[in-house]
Amino acid sequence: MSDDLKKGLEGVLVAESELSFIDGDEGRLVYRGYDIEDLARDASYEEVLYLLWHGRLPNRDELDEFAASMAAEREIDDGVMATVRELAAADEEPMAALRTTVSQLSAYDDDAAADPTDEDANLRKGRRITAKIPTILAAFVRVRNGDEPVAPREDLDHATNFLYMLNGEVPDDVLAETFDMALVLHADHGLNASTFTSMVVSSTLADLHSAIPGGIGALSGSLHGGANQDVMEALLELEESGKDPVQWVEDRLDAGERVPGFGHRVYNVKDPRAKILSEKSEALGEAAGTPHWHDYSVAIEEYLTEEKGLAPNVDFYSASTYYQMGIPIDIYTPIFVMSRVGGWVAHVLEQYDDNRLIRPRARYVGPMDEEFVPVDER
Repeated sequence: MSDDLKKGLEGVLVAESELSFIDGDEGRLVYRGYDIEDLARDASYEEVLYLLWHGRLPNRDELDEFAASMAAEREIDDGVMATVRELAAADEEPMAALRTTVSQLSAYDDDAAADPTDEDANLRKGRRITAKIPTILAAFVRVRNGDEPVAPREDLDHATNFLYMLNGEVPDDVLAETFDMALVLHADHGLNASTFTSMVVSSTLADLHSAIPGGIGALSGSLHGGANQDVMEALLELEESGKDPVQWVEDRLDAGERVPGFGHRVYNVKDPRAKILSEKSEALGEAAGTPHWHDYSVAIEEYLTEEKGLAPNVDFYSASTYYQMGIPIDIYTPIFVMSRVGGWVAHVLEQYDDNRLIRPRARYVGPMDEEFVPVDER
């Protein structure tokens, strides 16, 4: 047994997976053999879910049946809605509210008592959780804003339905397609922190309603999913400052502050997802007459890449893309959950299929041979 210390488990192989492949040197991301560029441009989020959960792309009949089964699960029970209202009234953080309500879904799931390794039951539970998260999130945002929730529609696809529930009107095709693409891009990404957390939880033979909230908790941190919110707040700070983007970056670095959205544990070059979202951010800016967000981002990217050797990750361009779609900044990370839950479910299914309890070791560096002294003599 090796005593080599690998902090953060960096570079440590802990599993084999058929779900996603990342080439950090080439900037390539693959889902079950398909390049992310092809899936993002040509496949819907529902198709990608089917691919991740069933191992292949569906034909038309299979996709229609799968999408309909997802749409039929969008409604949430009155008890969950009551919790949404209570958390909104308490001004809870959106990620914390989502973590709490997703856990609560188990109380209303017909398969809650199924064996944790029952694949068919897990597929049904995964479908319900994935379908209900957008309903929970949209309802939470509306209630905290003083509006009533908008009921989901079964005739809209996953991405379009969320934007409809969030804003009360069906989005145009450009917004719907852009949002669907963003969901595809975020659906899976190897053994990132939140995915690994879900796997660790499920390796104990805890169920999906325990594993998924674990992933949500891990994703809430600023070093993981919270980075896209940080990016947009930084861009707003830049705009308010009135500075040239390069000067703003230099001042920020001189003050010992980092620029969020740059660097990645896996990629040594530009994140392939950032390339795609950069194009969408530019197109949205041109259509809305707000090209400066993309212009800021490009100027920052060029400077940090040329001067510091840093490349942008997916968060850097997803931030301005969501902002130009009118999505509230503090739900960027919950939207990440909306997408990544598909990958979490797929990895948990793999974990159950060949399970071994995940239990690493720690090197003890504390004191030894301490003499115990009774409390009254200390």
